[in-house]
Amino acid sequence: MAGILANRTYRHLFGAQLVALTGTGLATVALGLLAYDLAGERAGLVLGTALTIKMVAYVLVAPLAAALAERLDRRRMLVALDLVRGAVAIGLPFVTEVWQVYVLIFLLQSASAGFTPAFQASVPDVLPAEDEYTRALSLSRLAMDMESLLSPMLAAALLTLMSFDNLFWGTAIGFAASALLVVSVSLPSPKATARRGIYDRTTRGLRLYLATPRLRALLALNGVISSIGAMVIVNTVVIVRVDLGLGESAVALALAGFGLGSMLAALALPRLLKQVPERQVMLAGGAVGTASLAVLAGIWAGGPLQLEGLALGWAGVGLGYSAMLTPSGRLIARSGPPEDRPALFAAQFTLSHACWLVAYPLSGMLITGFGSAWAMAGLALSGALCLLLAWRIWPDEPG
Repeated sequence: MAGILANRTYRHLFGAQLVALTGTGLATVALGLLAYDLAGERAGLVLGTALTIKMVAYVLVAPLAAALAERLDRRRMLVALDLVRGAVAIGLPFVTEVWQVYVLIFLLQSASAGFTPAFQASVPDVLPAEDEYTRALSLSRLAMDMESLLSPMLAAALLTLMSFDNLFWGTAIGFAASALLVVSVSLPSPKATARRGIYDRTTRGLRLYLATPRLRALLALNGVISSIGAMVIVNTVVIVRVDLGLGESAVALALAGFGLGSMLAALALPRLLKQVPERQVMLAGGAVGTASLAVLAGIWAGGPLQLEGLALGWAGVGLGYSAMLTPSGRLIARSGPPEDRPALFAAQFTLSHACWLVAYPLSGMLITGFGSAWAMAGLALSGALCLLLAWRIWPDEPG
């Protein structure tokens, strides 16, 4: 993977992703603790609502941002959105009411809804060879997993020195550093081949996406990803603080288990994908992720495990999660010409987060109403049904 970092443009883009992810990782821990500080045992419901608002922003804003991206300079757009995200992060330490969290999350994630698809669409333009792009996808996934692993550990260390609200300042610094790295390179901004109206530009990616069988299957796999991922993201803070009765740093360590499993999958995928089609890898990942959550639900029904047992279960979920998510960029890049890639990545962004829009509140409601074991079981069942749908509709052929 290190060879692709010789490309200066990609190296700076990867660096921008890395520092932004570190800041976001700190915010993930801090947001869960903020929800607990404001709502106590109902933190799962509050955090689920906040993340649902995040998904609403993604679903509504991403298609409009993709349409605008056809007419805007991509580098300037990315830098401006990074600065907006940093400014909003600075406001999070000062909130005192739950509704203020909701407003700031909507603003922050609206900017992310414009940033992420444009950023993702830039990578295959910078690295057009599929082998290089595959390594870039795995490196990107590895960066996300290292963030999941190291940022919680960094947060745990920082929480011994300061209160959790100071972690949001790390988020703002990450976005500022990302903007500086993006502004230091030139990015290709492919234009549409024909002048189209706003409706056509807004809906084109969705229409192309839903017309492609492998991408329809990817949509079903997004249902698996969101089901098992929401259990980890929304409910870890409640499981650790309420069920296990542990402190703030234990939340970060439990989340690190998920990151470790995901990182192991990302390291194995570049070599594996040279020998095994994406279909087999991604469906197997879905089976591993849902089975891990189902097994943990069965064990938890007999009584909570120790922190180490929870982290091990989360590692299995993370392994399957990464095996589904990492190769998805290859499918999208292969499904359309360069001028349609921003629209297709925006469609993936919108539709995948529509799945999270369902999974986040469902996760919060299940754990609030029925407890941790039933929440795990319900989301494992949801993931299994989506996995079955993906298996049925994906053509049995490579790619």
